[in-house]
Amino acid sequence: MGTSVTESANQGPLVRNISDTALWAAVFRGWENKRPDALFRDPYAERLAGERGAKIAKELEFGTRHTWSWIARTYLADQMICGQIAEGADMVINLAAGLDTRPYRMPLPASLTWVEIDLPGILDYKEEFLGRERAACALERIRLDLANVSARRAVFGELGRRAKRALIVSEGLIIYLSQEEVAALAVDLAGPPSFRNWVLDLTSPALLRMLKKSMGSHLERAGAPLKFGPEEGPDFFLAYGWKPVRAQSLLHAAVRVKRLPLWMRPFALFPDRFPKQSKRPWGGLCLLARE
Repeated sequence: MGTSVTESANQGPLVRNISDTALWAAVFRGWENKRPDALFRDPYAERLAGERGAKIAKELEFGTRHTWSWIARTYLADQMICGQIAEGADMVINLAAGLDTRPYRMPLPASLTWVEIDLPGILDYKEEFLGRERAACALERIRLDLANVSARRAVFGELGRRAKRALIVSEGLIIYLSQEEVAALAVDLAGPPSFRNWVLDLTSPALLRMLKKSMGSHLERAGAPLKFGPEEGPDFFLAYGWKPVRAQSLLHAAVRVKRLPLWMRPFALFPDRFPKQSKRPWGGLCLLARE
């Protein structure tokens, strides 16, 4: 991404590469930040999203209509991360960290080590904006293409030796990987004994088809097609060293925190009345543990 991030939003295709999706996600966090009843506060999101992020959000209408899912995902991940830290996690490893600002916006213990891993361009862009801000905990950034298997194994091994109990976080990552790539990543993450838990978002096959139909063409042109939506759900990971501990529906979480649009609430609250609609999967957030 690099300096291209700062180019005018009117230049080139709407979504140029996978890193542009980080600008897109930041838009929704910025919108939540402006609410008087915000579920979380991210004072950096709007500035990080910039003109290009706003343009992507405006033109990819499906994502905007379902802002609730982005907010529910962030909120649930915050809760799971806090829970794991309370249970003793001393390191959080954020894969494909993008423009996430949790080390700055969450009340994390100073003793915690937070490691962000992503492509050089996106991390350079984030540091340009946040370089003078102070994180609540020890923060490290590792510039790495996670598709480089040998390099990521080396990084995982080093981090594993340093941590006593590490939590892996990956939001908006595995949907862009094939089943084979997700399986390989899961095996690599199961290698270091100190890698104990993994928080990830998961898409079902039906939702994957819906996303491909609504906005997949933009992502395909950017070389980031949507791929992963396993039939098995969280049980997909059992074969690769990870056991599902908790899975939370974004739809039901959005109802609980009062972010689901009024027209959608009956589908979640009264599923028996809408058998076809209630079976439409809206995705979820999962907590996995090492077997």
